Amino acid sequence: MGKISFAEKVKSIFSRSKIQDENFFEDLEDALIEGDIGAKTTVEIIDSLEEKCRENKSLDEHSALEELKKMLLPHLRRANLEIQDGKVNVWMILGVNGVGKTTSAAKIAKLYADKGTNVILSASDTFRAAAVDQISMHGERLGIRVVRHQMGSDPSSVVFDAGEACRAAGGGLVIADTAGRLHNKENLVNELKKIDRVASSKADPGCYKKILVVDATTGQNALRQAEVFNEAVGLDAVVLTKYDSTAKGGALVPIGKELGLPFAFVCTGEKYADISFFDPDSYLDEFLGL
Repeated sequence: MGKISFAEKVKSIFSRSKIQDENFFEDLEDALIEGDIGAKTTVEIIDSLEEKCRENKSLDEHSALEELKKMLLPHLRRANLEIQDGKVNVWMILGVNGVGKTTSAAKIAKLYADKGTNVILSASDTFRAAAVDQISMHGERLGIRVVRHQMGSDPSSVVFDAGEACRAAGGGLVIADTAGRLHNKENLVNELKKIDRVASSKADPGCYKKILVVDATTGQNALRQAEVFNEAVGLDAVVLTKYDSTAKGGALVPIGKELGLPFAFVCTGEKYADISFFDPDSYLDEFLGL
């Protein structure tokens, strides 16, 4: 028996309970908290939904589910990541180790290279040999140039060189893979601020974005990670990885609500093609089983 998805759980609550029944709202509240929407946001949503259902006694299960979707929708915005032709665009990819950051960088690189953009991968996580080797391997497989320095060198110098190479080639997109060692937050933050300064100076005005990668299976940790990185460098967008039918993915709601961050991509598997642009409507339909 496979793991029951969040959508199936919500569906079963809506089908087995009467909407005006007290247990219905309690069960739904438990499910939303379990789905990583967070206690604070859940309580607000349940109160609003209860009020809506009291006002409109004729609401059936499907309409109530649609109301729930309407309440979640404002917190999930799509990021507008435009690449300006003939200019140096730099995207810094951030996130803690293990979230699928390097693979996401490669997927994004392929997505834009396939559209004809000149893409350069910058191996700016110079602290882990595995990360440099991994991004180099992706570059080789995809036929995308990788700028790398030796292990332990200054990560911002790799971004600097990648930016120079991009400018020499007449513009394009530099995707910089960075370190994510959160256990030493102060060092990480200082290091990221330095890369941030260099990346910002290399990109043309308005062409620099900082993108956080979070893992759908980490729940509320994703919000905490977003807070740390947003505080350090100010984020422009979020990418969700490892999102499948069993991953709850509800943590996007508090990230959007509390930090006001938009979402760029959703990654669903290991293959290069397992990435899509974030679409709030279809995301919530899938999340709630509509």
